[in-house]
Amino acid sequence: MQPGFLKEQTEQQPFFLYVSHKGVHSEFQPAERHVDEYVDKDPQHPPTMNPKVTGANSDVEYNYEDVPDWVKEQRHSWHGVDYMYHGQIKFDDFYRRYLETLLSVDESIGEILDYLEKEGLLENTIVFYMGDNGFSFGEHGLIDKRHAYEESIRVPLLLYGAEHMNGNDIEKMVQNIDIAPSILHMAGLDKPDNMDGKSFVPLLHGQDVDWRDRIYYEYFWERPFPQTPTTYAVRTEKYKYIRYHGIWDINELYNLEKDPWEANNLIRDPEYKEIAKNLNQDLFEWLKETNGLNIPVRKDHGTKIDHKYKGTY
Repeated sequence: MQPGFLKEQTEQQPFFLYVSHKGVHSEFQPAERHVDEYVDKDPQHPPTMNPKVTGANSDVEYNYEDVPDWVKEQRHSWHGVDYMYHGQIKFDDFYRRYLETLLSVDESIGEILDYLEKEGLLENTIVFYMGDNGFSFGEHGLIDKRHAYEESIRVPLLLYGAEHMNGNDIEKMVQNIDIAPSILHMAGLDKPDNMDGKSFVPLLHGQDVDWRDRIYYEYFWERPFPQTPTTYAVRTEKYKYIRYHGIWDINELYNLEKDPWEANNLIRDPEYKEIAKNLNQDLFEWLKETNGLNIPVRKDHGTKIDHKYKGTY
């Protein structure tokens, strides 16, 4: 990409540039110059990818007995490592292709940063580098974003920007709805009353401010991807509770401090029963407050497309 927009800017006013790449949205297709760049590299599998194998040099014990049945079944679906895209590709090739596709995105971003540095603008520019969603690469045997596990609900976010950074990782739960308020704050503008989220600029400066202590998640079943059920979750700084609606299956509770891979479902553990109860109540209170108790149902169109019941109504 050529930074034409940047070349048109003058020193008399600030500028805002938004660049969005589609390159690494599946299905991945690397540029010709990057094809087979990693053909001789073997990906390291995450510790929850396989029930009986916890990954190279890993001490993670995967409690597969208490993994929901729908997760186990999804391994053999469009979004599962054992039948990816209806068997069209193997996981290792899929992951290599992703990394090869990402190379052109890296080059494009590099061109922008190089131009800013060459023109003496880099130290006076705030750069947000992020994805639009998280994504599984083998964790729990999945390769998608439609679930409440960490690799799905967490979005990559890196910031570069002179006086606005203290150089530390921020552990507070920042959300994508906070991006716009933060940019407005940095520009010296007030957030509109109808805009959700809040500025995390005080966190960038290391200030101790009142901040959210939990986030909520909801996903409604989609006909094109019937292998994933309607899902609700609440995540605090320490725990995550996941509840599934409309299926006969086990819910999930994780201690994220002790179990960042979410490999040991604690929902049956008597020691954590009260925690699960409280998080379940909290989740439904939030759903009630936000008018989230009505589940949307969309009109059906055509025959099914999933591999199990393809072609049926």
